[in-house]
Amino acid sequence: MSATTQYTTFSDLYTGLQQAARVTTGVTATENQAKRYINIALQDMHLGQGEKFPWAERSAILVTHPGYSTGTLTATKGSTTITGSGTAWNTNNDFSVANMRAGGKIRINGGVEIYEISSVGSDTSATLTSRFTQTTVSGASYVYFEDEYALASDFLRPIDLRQFSDGIEIELIQRTEFRRRYPRNYIIGKPEVACLIDKAPSGSTTLVRKIVFHKPPDAAYSIPYSYVTGNLVVSSAGAAQTGFSADGDEPIVPLRYRHAILLHALYNWYCDQKDDSRSGEVQAEYTNLMVRIMGDFDNGTGRPQFRPRVSNYASRARRPW
Repeated sequence: MSATTQYTTFSDLYTGLQQAARVTTGVTATENQAKRYINIALQDMHLGQGEKFPWAERSAILVTHPGYSTGTLTATKGSTTITGSGTAWNTNNDFSVANMRAGGKIRINGGVEIYEISSVGSDTSATLTSRFTQTTVSGASYVYFEDEYALASDFLRPIDLRQFSDGIEIELIQRTEFRRRYPRNYIIGKPEVACLIDKAPSGSTTLVRKIVFHKPPDAAYSIPYSYVTGNLVVSSAGAAQTGFSADGDEPIVPLRYRHAILLHALYNWYCDQKDDSRSGEVQAEYTNLMVRIMGDFDNGTGRPQFRPRVSNYASRARRPW
């Protein structure tokens, strides 16, 4: 990096931080400390900002799984095995995915109990995650559906906190409210309401963000949505990643704003050193810069504003208003 250019790479940022803090560069322990502060500052800079940072906005399309109810099945009380007749559970549909998949849900013989599919062995054999509790049935009708869907791998949070989709009206509500409204979510149809959930396999700390729909989709719907990405860094090879690791990595923050990362890291540095005077000065400078950054976007982009939650009323209103 030239001494007269803007901070560009990870190396520029952590070296600049050490220089701003007036510590000796080239010391491994100090350099690692500076790298940690830069990574923390980058993440912290994007907390709670949402659509205020257009460089972090992304879009994707979610295609829902059609409901499936062809044929009949046999289920024995106390067993986890279900056997189909005239079914094609393990056969791919028009979207090259099996008609029934692990993680999907099934409602049997019109009952209110909902069972989750653990695995699908063949077109006529599948296993439930829990034992069948109803009376043994043979030649029974069933409805297979999927109400949970994984979002983009870099999905951090939605841009619009009230509506999930850009193209279909799907109200976004809190998890507690969703569970209260739809304790048994099995009536399939066109999705109208959704909530975000976080899941992780047992023994893993990696959360997977998913969206849960009510009604569970009865057909394949193409649902576009916008979100804030969690991949805030691009490697020198062009790969997206959550944080800095190599010297040549660059943040997705536009070049003219990257010195804000260093300022926030410097604030954390002084806080840890218990230097209240300097930390206060740097915090004021960082805050002033962030205010100017958020006012520097193109016409039509989001601005900080108060928006009352009116989606419940608007969705039930009738035209003319």
